[in-house]
Amino acid sequence: VVEFVKVHKPKFKKLQEYALIFIVYTVFCRQFQNDDDGVGNQVEVGDIFIMIALQFVLLCSFMVLAWHSLKLIFHNEPKLRVMGLFGCTHKTVAMGVPLINAIYEDNPNVGLYTLPLLVWHPMQLVIGSAIAPKLAEFVKREEERLGIAVEGDE
Repeated sequence: VVEFVKVHKPKFKKLQEYALIFIVYTVFCRQFQNDDDGVGNQVEVGDIFIMIALQFVLLCSFMVLAWHSLKLIFHNEPKLRVMGLFGCTHKTVAMGVPLINAIYEDNPNVGLYTLPLLVWHPMQLVIGSAIAPKLAEFVKREEERLGIAVEGDE
């Protein structure tokens, strides 16, 4: 069994990605299909941009709060502080979309309920990628300050 998993792991990973894409696709298809009663689920474009801006503010606020809270917990452990920053604020689409779909299965607005999560996920990737170099410098600087041996320098 272990050998089978090792050989086919990339295929399972791709299958998992395709399943997630299918779930997201079906959720949005249900959201944007025509209603029988003629009442559409209208969402203004401005509302979506307001939601994106609010999520950006929330994500940045949570990251700042997590960073300062983790300073209290991991004062002399910079790697754990950085890891905690991402662990505290990162949410996964793979778990969130099926959960939202299961909770609001018969609700015609389920696509709207998943939209914030589908915006949050790429936003956290972009912000995380933008701050990663600065966090790497922080870890290096703090380890030097604390006299912690850096892996590979021993």
